[in-house]
Amino acid sequence: MTGFEVGLFSVLAILILIYSGMYVPVALGLVSFISVWLLRGTLEAPVYLLTLAASNSLEDYIFGVIPLFVLMGLLVSQCELGRDIYEVANHLLRRLRGGLGVATVVANAAFAAITGVSIASAAVFTRVSVPEMMRFGYQPRFAVGVVAGSSVLGMLIPPSVMLIIYALITEQSVADLFKAGIMPGLLLSLSYVVAIVAMARFAPRYVGGQEYSDRAAGGGDMPPRELLAKIGPFVALILLVLGGIYGGLFTPTEAGAVGALGAFVIALIKRKLSRSGLWTVLVETGHIAASILMLIVAATMYSRMLALSGLPSDLGEWISQSEIGFYGILAIYVVLLILMGTILDTTSIILIMVPLFLPVMDPYNINLVWFGIVTIVGAEIGLLTPPLGIACYVIKASLAAEERISLYDIFAGAFPFAVIMLLVLILLIAFPGISLILV
Repeated sequence: MTGFEVGLFSVLAILILIYSGMYVPVALGLVSFISVWLLRGTLEAPVYLLTLAASNSLEDYIFGVIPLFVLMGLLVSQCELGRDIYEVANHLLRRLRGGLGVATVVANAAFAAITGVSIASAAVFTRVSVPEMMRFGYQPRFAVGVVAGSSVLGMLIPPSVMLIIYALITEQSVADLFKAGIMPGLLLSLSYVVAIVAMARFAPRYVGGQEYSDRAAGGGDMPPRELLAKIGPFVALILLVLGGIYGGLFTPTEAGAVGALGAFVIALIKRKLSRSGLWTVLVETGHIAASILMLIVAATMYSRMLALSGLPSDLGEWISQSEIGFYGILAIYVVLLILMGTILDTTSIILIMVPLFLPVMDPYNINLVWFGIVTIVGAEIGLLTPPLGIACYVIKASLAAEERISLYDIFAGAFPFAVIMLLVLILLIAFPGISLILV
């Protein structure tokens, strides 16, 4: 077999194994190991590649940022900052038509700015906002759709774990990617808000709800002291983490450590962290960080195997000869991101697709920071689409006791928000300055 054939069959084999249910890092590592064996004809080559990937890919100091930001996000969830942000947002937006839906988006965007983990957002706001919205007359499908759509903001609004992973594998600045994620994140949040207000006005039966959501908040004003108590920790943590990074006080890894410490202190002050709760957070942090780091090791093997096979360069040559142009290649890339998003998590998509397409994009001298934002948003759309939209499954698991809401209802409710994301993605592709204005 030629190198091109080995590379092509390896990609197909990875997809088949993943579809059959094999754990993604195992599929990546196994196929990469066998492919290098076929390419070099000796068992020593893939063994050496495996040891090299396991050591070199993770020995960099900056990889410590992953468990630290995961720990910060889980501690923030533990101390119920998400509930506090939601209550404040609902209070401020209580007289807006569809106000509880808008409050969910605003609170999710704010929560994303201190966690960076979409799955945490989906779990928190399913428990916080869905019962409240349904209690005050909002349609179940609309309620879960809003939570599903807004939960993916955590992967775009900094500090995002996905942006960190992309920065690590493309050797880009984490701070630049964080800056680049701000405007697209705000644009997507604003698009959701406009869509919710429009749906509440022109499709009131689909949205449901009472005329003003201040009834859900009790109808009274929130005392300034209570408002400050709820919003103060959130503001302080954002200033500490993002202010430290952008102000040059901390490296991203140091900011993760400081943020985790800050979240721990907030949890202690709020008396929301027991010994068993802390142990649960630490164990879950270990599980999440280990799974991400295993993916990175396997993806390092995969990217080096692709380089040995020559598939990316051959693919780039074939695409250039087909004369479909830059936007044609980008369209293919986005379609593949969305399709892979139906079966894979965003981390896996980034680690599989980026090494494959970067050499293809290289002749066009693209801005890799902008390309990262396009990649994240494209992959996020898949989180809301069947058969395996991970955000939707997290919501369903969090609503296990709610028989009125089926998995179909969650996917159907998320569909309008997936369409909005696609429109925003087209805007980001057409106008790269939206992503790069702050970089």
